[in-house]
Amino acid sequence: MTPVTHSNLPAAVLWDMDGTLVDTEPFWIEAETDLVASFGGVWTHEDALSVVGSGLWESARLLQTHGVKLGVDEIVQNLTDTVMSRIRAEGAPYRPGALELLRELREAGIPTALVTMSIGPMASLVVDSLPFPGFDLLVTGDLVDKPKPHPESYLLAAARLGVNPADCVAFEDSPPGIRSAADAGTVAVGIPHAVAIPAHPDYILRETLAGLTLADVCALFAERRALTPENTL
Repeated sequence: MTPVTHSNLPAAVLWDMDGTLVDTEPFWIEAETDLVASFGGVWTHEDALSVVGSGLWESARLLQTHGVKLGVDEIVQNLTDTVMSRIRAEGAPYRPGALELLRELREAGIPTALVTMSIGPMASLVVDSLPFPGFDLLVTGDLVDKPKPHPESYLLAAARLGVNPADCVAFEDSPPGIRSAADAGTVAVGIPHAVAIPAHPDYILRETLAGLTLADVCALFAERRALTPENTL
């Protein structure tokens, strides 16, 4: 195991929310399905998987093509309200290993940011449900002009934390999310969940966060940094 040293600590760790920190993708899928059905349309499981990790406004426009006769802002609010109601009723379903790793990062004093395409109230609800202060910063879908897979959200998170994206580790669960994190220049780690993430040299894939420790994160960070051109002797 690579020892934890100052030289291999990331400057910050950036987290996606839905599907990475919390297992809320089924909540979104059910909300989308019910909304389309209320207008007499059909939203298949394949339709739902096609928008996992994408911006809510992009998803809303696709729902309109399936018969939802509401404006995109109304759709975003309807879906968000539905998912938030379910979280309030059932609690936030955290992904395996997420809370344990997040707590260890916080105890080590490593800055953390939540980088999500969900809007502010939804992200705040999840963060406020944490059993400890989990994040220094929230970057949400209503704060950026260009949603994932564009790197804007991760670049904004790094800028607001005052760190170089290349000195950050980012955790993601979807193809749009991992593309966003990788294109921002972070050490991007994909944890596939609802949808598969194809292997690619731009990022690292792991099966789960369960059992992942700060030492493991430092090892991934050091290994990836050693492969970047600026660190090649």
